[in-house]
Amino acid sequence: MATDARRPPALFDPTSFQAFRFTARELDASGRATLRYALDEEVEFVEELQLPIGAPIGPAPARLSEAELARVDGLLALLHWVAGVSYFKTALPAHVSCETGAPPPAAAALLDALYSEGLGELAYVNGLPALPRPRFGAGPAEVGTAHGEPAGAPRPRFDARAAEPEDRWPGERQPRRVLVPVGGGKDSVVALEIVRRSGLELSLFSLGDAAPIARTVAVAGLPRLLARRRLDPRLRECNAAGAINGHVPITAIVSCVALLTAALNGFDAVAMANERSASAGNVVWDGVEVNHQFSKGLRAERLLRAAAAEAASDAPALFSVLRPASELAIARAFARLERYHGAFTSCNAIFRSDPALRASSWCCECPKCRFVFLALAPFSEPARLREVFGRDLLAEEEQFAGFALLAAAGGHKPFECVGEEQETLAAMRLLAADPRWRSHGVVRRLAAEVLSRRPPSAGDPAAALALGEDHDVPPALLASVRALLGA
Repeated sequence: MATDARRPPALFDPTSFQAFRFTARELDASGRATLRYALDEEVEFVEELQLPIGAPIGPAPARLSEAELARVDGLLALLHWVAGVSYFKTALPAHVSCETGAPPPAAAALLDALYSEGLGELAYVNGLPALPRPRFGAGPAEVGTAHGEPAGAPRPRFDARAAEPEDRWPGERQPRRVLVPVGGGKDSVVALEIVRRSGLELSLFSLGDAAPIARTVAVAGLPRLLARRRLDPRLRECNAAGAINGHVPITAIVSCVALLTAALNGFDAVAMANERSASAGNVVWDGVEVNHQFSKGLRAERLLRAAAAEAASDAPALFSVLRPASELAIARAFARLERYHGAFTSCNAIFRSDPALRASSWCCECPKCRFVFLALAPFSEPARLREVFGRDLLAEEEQFAGFALLAAAGGHKPFECVGEEQETLAAMRLLAADPRWRSHGVVRRLAAEVLSRRPPSAGDPAAALALGEDHDVPPALLASVRALLGA
């Protein structure tokens, strides 16, 4: 298939490509990162990011020196490899070629996971025969099969937890300057308020400036570092011409941009807002648990932290400050933060890459809208949620099937950033016992048709609201986590 590599083919046949290539990366003194990829010799992709330099707290240079560029080169390489998943998924070719050098062990383990399990939803929804399974660790021109068993001898699974010291937060590694990514939803609001409560030096970060993000930043009244990402427009052209399209592990990409931004601006930690239920999958397929939120889960977090530490000895530490909590516990905390209620929006329709499909506020018709409404309702007055959403979703009988599906009644949990089944059932139990909500039509039906078919032990509210111990939150933040997320 001969074509100008600067332009995608008019008809895109994913099966015609043999290799996905990581061809080059650059970071200039102004903070502009350029990431280059290709499918065979046929289609080239160039992604650009503008990274902020000159932190809003503390002195920083307006331009980066050669020494500073060299210091973050490993984190730039990590971003290059992770962000490539957006372009690899167009064809899922049989081989990958890392022409800028092979990823070291921790990075290779992260990439093996992101380019397989991280694309599980894409493979499942597109009806592919199996997960893609590229391998990343053998040499500068690494070759691995994208489907089925990897080429060559299998290597042991990298254990990110075992690679860390037993005391992963010794005194010298306790965070002092923390960057908190903000996405415009309730979770990042709770995360930033936890860090604020801790007394640590704090700044916000965002990749893009969508309206809910800008409103949240304004309400928080904190400095922010704003990065911008420009996907290659060829990607949309390829999608229109027949490329494989679907969900990618976007949180991993955002995390890598945040890590690089933090390193460039003197922050020693990035505090994510990923809850424990992000680790729960949606459906088992091809021998794995397909999880819409794979790159928000605890295993991906640990793999990424290990890869960052491998990339730079002084890399910022990455962890999720919300990991001990369920979505329900986070919703309870957010319900008390009323000044943000007019600013946030969790509906993903606002963040669609195609402007023609982008919503301006809550769509009130998707699983994310329903779950956020359901999670907030036990801790909110009906009038308050009508004010936030513009509608009372639990009073709309036609919404019943969508709410029931959140508890996997009638199918698997939706491919969305929603809570796991037990906390969804817990929210339903709280509402069925709440005089403010129990007469709502959808709540009555959930009690009669969903809760009545589950054992009384399913969806225990106390268990759903309790904080867990499987997390990597630094001790310096634990007291604030318990204060804001506790009862």
